[in-house]
Amino acid sequence: MGLLLILSTLAAVAAAGFHYAEEITLARDKLRQNPWGEVFFLSGLFFVLINGSILIWRIVLFRRYRPVEACADESLPRCTVIVPAYNEGRQVMGTLLSLARSDYPGEKLQLIAVDDGSVDDTWTWIMRAKRELKGRVQAIRLPKNQGKRHALYAGFKRSEGDVLVTVDSDSEVERDTLRKLVSPFVANEQVGAVAGNVRVLNGREGLIPRMLDVTFLYSFDFIRAGQSMVNTVMCTPGALSAYRRGIVEEVMEEWVRQTFFGRPANIGEDRAMTNLILRAGYHVHFQQDAYVYTQVPIRYKNLCKMFLRWARSNIRETFVMSRFAFRRFRKGPMLGARINLLAGWMSMCLGPVFWAVTFAHLLAAPSIYSFQILSGIVISTSLPAGLYCWRRGSLEGLWAYLYGIFWFLALSWITPYALLTPHKSGWLTRQLKQRNRPVRQRVAARAVDAIRPAPAATARFSPHAQPRL
Repeated sequence: MGLLLILSTLAAVAAAGFHYAEEITLARDKLRQNPWGEVFFLSGLFFVLINGSILIWRIVLFRRYRPVEACADESLPRCTVIVPAYNEGRQVMGTLLSLARSDYPGEKLQLIAVDDGSVDDTWTWIMRAKRELKGRVQAIRLPKNQGKRHALYAGFKRSEGDVLVTVDSDSEVERDTLRKLVSPFVANEQVGAVAGNVRVLNGREGLIPRMLDVTFLYSFDFIRAGQSMVNTVMCTPGALSAYRRGIVEEVMEEWVRQTFFGRPANIGEDRAMTNLILRAGYHVHFQQDAYVYTQVPIRYKNLCKMFLRWARSNIRETFVMSRFAFRRFRKGPMLGARINLLAGWMSMCLGPVFWAVTFAHLLAAPSIYSFQILSGIVISTSLPAGLYCWRRGSLEGLWAYLYGIFWFLALSWITPYALLTPHKSGWLTRQLKQRNRPVRQRVAARAVDAIRPAPAATARFSPHAQPRL
């Protein structure tokens, strides 16, 4: 049904384009009468052709991708999971309980929670989880807030596992997530890091979480799946990632002391670690069936802060990757890594230019350009919408269309602004007002299930249990 609606939408756009073909042709001819307009038109055409070619290449890679099969207990390595927390409150307990409920062999699993100088009751909830889990959690409390990178570093220093897993304190995993996440290290000794599959935990809390759930699926199931096929996932997400211990020990001193413009790099620790692992010659893969569910912003202001932090990190680490990506940084093919890097540069630098020019034309002649812009949004968001409807069997994928409009009108300023302010490193997340943030009823239920396991507990995080339109 969802795919049929998407095809109908595209057909409607095509029919409207045919109906307004004369007006569109006149607008194009008028644009090309100006020398700068001609440059913009030809550049835009080149931009579309290049992106179209890259999209076809990514579709081919996506169709070939398969996750690594999960290992049996005896093959699994010892694993340390580190949960950094800052002003997270009660949710950190839900995170730790979900990890403790994993089907990973208990004797091979070490859980470490790091309170990064929180000023709320985060430490109280960590200690409560430690008591309820009968000492399975090792708790570290830093005397003052130093940033997520330093909290992870403290956990790394106390770790004992051969594989180090990082999980955000506002996230929860499925019962088999850790097993599936770690399995690629057993299957391939060249794998240095593995990215988990991030989904939205609070999907029923408003329009923004619903839209983000669709974009997350596209970003992971499509983009990272393709990157995995060329052994170069460009960012292992903070919500769920795994690293081979040996390589982390080699690079973590450089990682924790990273600077940008002479200042400590307090953002982008996940992308920075990924770059260091790639630079060392290791592969970085994506494990599609290793799910984690994470809290996302429900307000526009907080969403902008999150995206701005990600955009600045992307700019910084794209520069960093460019320093080694065009050298012989590993054995085997490297072309796929370089194509993805160049595509990132093009999107980061040329995207804002085309957005600014397009917006200017929209303001100058809204009746002419509004249809063309809307058509472009519909066409570009149909793939994420269709992928979600196909994967999830849900009409929720149609939120992609609303997100495309929302992004153009309310979020497209973020990348240009980040390009002008990449040196800023504000963490931009945990607000003190979150100290009494309520946790949904199912988190409390999970806490009870973790202590008194129920037969139905394993199905609670089914990736197909999503609200429908």
